[in-house]
Amino acid sequence: MGTSIHVVPHRDGWDVIHEGARYAESHHDTQEEAIAAATTQAQREHVELLVHGRDGQIRSRNSFGHDPRTIPG
Repeated sequence: MGTSIHVVPHRDGWDVIHEGARYAESHHDTQEEAIAAATTQAQREHVELLVHGRDGQIRSRNSFGHDPRTIPG
């Protein structure tokens, strides 16, 4: 299983980076562009996407992998 992907503020834009990675996968001018790129990547890799705000706090998350929680049916 891969590592989570984060959208984080970086200087004048936004980075898409794997958790624990030293360098960003990509850099974008807007958060929306970064989220779109990160969503595509997270879906392809079946991992969790975490979006941070300018303050660094996680503001949303979405799992594109195998959700370990069981849902009663």
